[in-house]
Amino acid sequence: MSDRKIELETISALLREQSTLALATTDETGEPWVTPLYYIVDEELTLFWLSSKASLHSINLSKLSRAAVTVYRHSESWRDIQGVQMRGSASRIDDPKRRREVIKTYCLRFKLGTIFNLVISRCDLFAFRPEFIRMIDNSKVFGNKKELRRGELGKWIAFDA
Repeated sequence: MSDRKIELETISALLREQSTLALATTDETGEPWVTPLYYIVDEELTLFWLSSKASLHSINLSKLSRAAVTVYRHSESWRDIQGVQMRGSASRIDDPKRRREVIKTYCLRFKLGTIFNLVISRCDLFAFRPEFIRMIDNSKVFGNKKELRRGELGKWIAFDA
């Protein structure tokens, strides 16, 4: 199995195991903002979350789609740090069919049930498509990292960090 395939499987597993991402956005003046959000991930490593239209990160993304995301395992020791840092773009999903599909999966993942239907109907659904991923795994050695970039036709290309 290729190193790239192993890295993609490791990243995918970590993203599926965790539930919260930290999303970094900027406003039109470059002022940064970070917020934690529940998310789900698909097989292409696209991350999805729901947000209020009035939240600062939603407003920022409506003006500038570039964003950064990090997801990591909780750790008490530097030796246990494992996570991913990503750059890419986020966009609102407006297609009703796609929105229903993703929200159904999101609600099942977080056991939201029907009580949240009204709140969810008022939220925007976002998709983050990473273009660059850095995987950090201090359990192997301090500072161990691998990097992937999306190349032509959406294929991931691995290179040494």
